[in-house]
Parts: sequence; structure tokens; C-alpha cells
Amino acid sequence: MRRTGFAFHEHCMWHDGGPCSVFPSSGGHVQPAGAAEHPETKRRLRNLVEMTGLVDDLVPLKGEPADEADLLRFHTRRYLEQLAEMSEQGHGEAGECAPVGRDSYAIARRSAGQAIEAMQAVLRGDCDNAYALCRPPGHHAEPDRGRGFCLLGNIPVAVMAMQARHRLGRVVVIDWDVHHGNGTQRAFWDSNEVLTLSLHHDNNYPLGSGSLEERGEGAGYGYNLNVPLPAGSGIGAYLACMERVVLPALTRFRPELIVVACGYDAAAMDPLGCMLLNSTTFGRMTQMLVEAADELCEGRLVMVHEGGYSQGYVPFCGHAVIQTLAGSTVSARDPSAEEIAQWGQQSLQPHQAALIERAAAMLESIG
Repeated sequence: MRRTGFAFHEHCMWHDGGPCSVFPSSGGHVQPAGAAEHPETKRRLRNLVEMTGLVDDLVPLKGEPADEADLLRFHTRRYLEQLAEMSEQGHGEAGECAPVGRDSYAIARRSAGQAIEAMQAVLRGDCDNAYALCRPPGHHAEPDRGRGFCLLGNIPVAVMAMQARHRLGRVVVIDWDVHHGNGTQRAFWDSNEVLTLSLHHDNNYPLGSGSLEERGEGAGYGYNLNVPLPAGSGIGAYLACMERVVLPALTRFRPELIVVACGYDAAAMDPLGCMLLNSTTFGRMTQMLVEAADELCEGRLVMVHEGGYSQGYVPFCGHAVIQTLAGSTVSARDPSAEEIAQWGQQSLQPHQAALIERAAAMLESIG
């Protein structure tokens, strides 16, 4: 068993931006769908962890909201003022598909604070690793605007806070959310102290973001790596990415801390993704990182929850990740895992392998 921190706060579930839908009505003839980013998806993960008893194997963490100094290392003051004003008014748009409701700014600060506390707990040695159940998510947020359900950059804010408070050196941020981690990429675009590595659906969201050619600039050139996977990539493709790109990149970079932008929208059941993963695969990828962290950075590994929009399936994926982090025997039987594993095209396909090999060839720039 490992000491795994679990950061959760009910206040994060209260963010309500209204009925922002990615499936708008067409011509007024089709009733619009409800909000895709919904508190029940993450609350049900928290409930499953409690119902199975896995929560008893975890170390509870309660972080304070991120303060202004923490936020200003990544975000502009003008954006924070605008976000606070919209939150006070009870409505607004922080950016593209980033609705704001009453108290959303305070709640987003609380969400970023969960990521900060998870990283601090690991760096202080209070925990071996940690999981931050953050909401709103953060990996699309940019310095001067929100995007894609994200208001504040939870991971950039937390990593920069750790650099300032703990003199943290090299960090790797792995993003396996199905959508490109554009905000994290932008945060560390010119840094060789933070390696950003995103596995995502090619040109899904944001459009025009996350190509192989986006590699950073200045001192950061080569320290940003994207693996834009074709639609329909399954278990074989993702495990190949881990084995041929992610793990070799970690070995070359030798980080002091590994952070994962842990989205579950690459799962086969997700309404906003086109990939084929099951919960077992998320557990396997987590085990790979647990072993890498043990070898490279004394086990220091932090998962920060991002996307994932299937209320019925995200809980099983998250439970598999958290159980693996903790090394616990407490499991949740996923009734769909075996069926998904037998779906067609789950093995690594030639066109997927070719893309992964192109990405692997870029690892030589990491020093």
C-alpha cells in the first residue's frame, strides 16, 4: 500500500455555468442538450470511492483556495478582475465555451487550490502520491481567458506555485485527456524546466491546436511534445504511446515530479470523445507511471482530474486510477470493461503506429 492523498471539496461541485451545450439547437428545430460538464460525473466518482471502501485507504486532503499571488503567476490581472466581476453578476462567458455562474470565480480558485494541495502534500512527504478531484477543470484555460469549460489553469497555477514555494526543479506534465492541453502547453511553451506531453484526438478541441509541429520555442524548444492520435484509437494505440513515447521521455528528462492531466474522455463511453479505452487501460497506464515515478523521482506522482463526461463510466475509470495509485486491493467491478476490450480496432493499427513513431523520433531533443 502507498499513502495516496485524495483532494476533494464539495464546493467544487457547485459551479453552475448554466446550460452551455456543445450540441446547440439547429435552426430551432432540435431541443438543445444540457451542459456536458456536469457535477454529477465527478460526484459519482467520489461516491464510488466511498461506496467500495477505497476512501478508507486514502489520505484526505483539504486545500485552501488558490490566492491571487498564485493565480497571477499564470493569469493576467485583467482576466482575473473580469472573472470576478462576471462571477459577482452571476453570469457571463470567460471565453469560448467557458460559462460563468454565481460564485464561479471562488469555486475555480478552490479547484486550483485542490491541485496545489495535492502537489504540496507529495512534495512535503505527507503522501507518496495524490489525486486531486478538481472542478472546474483547467487544462484549456489560457492566461487571459477561459476555454472549454475551464476557468483557471489548475495545473499551471499549481506547478508554478510549487516552483516558487518549494524551489521545484524539473516537472513533466502528461495530459491524456482526449482534448489537447493547450493551456498547459502555452504556460510552459518557452521553458525547459517543464516537459509537457499531450496524448489527444487529432484536431478535435481546440481546433488547430496540438500538432506534432508544436514543439515550444527558445529554451523550451523540444520540451513540448504532442501525440495527436487518429479518431478511433484504442487500447493498443494508447499503450504503445506510453511504451514508445511517454516512458522514454520520462527517462530522458528525469523529473522531480510527474503530474498527469487526468481526463477520462478517451473512454469508449464518452459523449465528447471518439476513442476506445476502458477503465482497465486507465489503470494500466497509471501503473506504468507509478513504476516510472518510483524509479525516477521517489514515487512523486500527482493526478489532477480534467475532463470526462459519461456520468455512468467516468466513476469506473477514476476508481481504477485511484486504486492503482494507492496499491489497494479494493476494486470496483466494471461491467463494460471486457466488452469494450473486444471491440474492433482495439489493437495498434499501422497508421496509428506510424504517428507514434514520428512522435518518438522527436525525443532526441529532450536533454
